[in-house]
Amino acid sequence: EFGEVLKEGAGEDFSNRDTLSKLLRFASTFSSTQGDGAQKTVSLDDYLERKAENQEAIYYICAETFETASRSPHLEVFKDKGVEVLLMFDRIDEWLMSMLTQYDDVPFVDVMRDDVKLPGEEKSADEDADTEDEDADEKHPLTERIAAALADKVDKVRPSKRLTQSPACLVLADYAMGVQMRKIMEASGQAMPETKPIFEFNPDHPLLQRLESEADEDRFAELCGILFDQASLAEGGTLTDPGAYVERLNRLLLELLDD
Repeated sequence: EFGEVLKEGAGEDFSNRDTLSKLLRFASTFSSTQGDGAQKTVSLDDYLERKAENQEAIYYICAETFETASRSPHLEVFKDKGVEVLLMFDRIDEWLMSMLTQYDDVPFVDVMRDDVKLPGEEKSADEDADTEDEDADEKHPLTERIAAALADKVDKVRPSKRLTQSPACLVLADYAMGVQMRKIMEASGQAMPETKPIFEFNPDHPLLQRLESEADEDRFAELCGILFDQASLAEGGTLTDPGAYVERLNRLLLELLDD
């Protein structure tokens, strides 16, 4: 009954933040598998009791609905590895998490953000090794082609380590505003600066393997545009030109029917 009010208190009342944080309840990838669905039954203490070996963060995702959060492509590798993720879908959640940075000395990590590390994945102490890994990503044959096709829409293109089933997803830069908060700010009449997401693709997905063999660059660009729009819809975003998306899909369907 008082969940959102308690969240407001946990965000604003620093002196009572620890006490209020213990009262917060969330849905999670664990509770949804237990039949609780969108019910918010998981406390932060419950989460910490179940955290995986070597897990040094509390993982969460913010979305406008439970369905959007629970089906997000960003969760795929976490589900595969059995790492619980809190599913947040109250309008206040993204604001709350900008204030609530840790609980019981364990930091919160947004799984939609850039450079998310899974339990056991330590950042290399050797900066040269990190640079070599980034260079290896850049050398993937699809990286430059997709970047050229989506040049005006994305900040960066790279192969994904978080996708196991979906072809692509959009990743927020570390300090970019999330979809949920951006919509709230825009609804209040505030002009928001334009930001571009990072486009991650799954090299092992059949769609990307088919895309790699596409010789017609115009068709390649059109297919990349469809993947971008689908990734935007999957995270709860809205399309800037829905009509163009429908036209691209219709052309693709007609080509498939003609084959």
